[in-house]
Amino acid sequence: MPLINVKLIEDVFTPEQKRRIVEELTDAMVAIEGENMRQVTWVVVEEVRSGDWGIGGKPLTTQDVRALAAAPA
Repeated sequence: MPLINVKLIEDVFTPEQKRRIVEELTDAMVAIEGENMRQVTWVVVEEVRSGDWGIGGKPLTTQDVRALAAAPA
């Protein structure tokens, strides 16, 4: 029984985006393991408080992630 644990910084993703994360990660596992595994595939979305996540020794905030997402590719 697979368990997929997704950690996100709070208030970055909308409820609809989080629903899609759950749905599409489940679909990805089913594509690998087979349809019979859908009912036992768990996806947990956990939100980490803004500033409690660090990269390269620096805290990352909700605003940092939003700015990164809005930047040109």
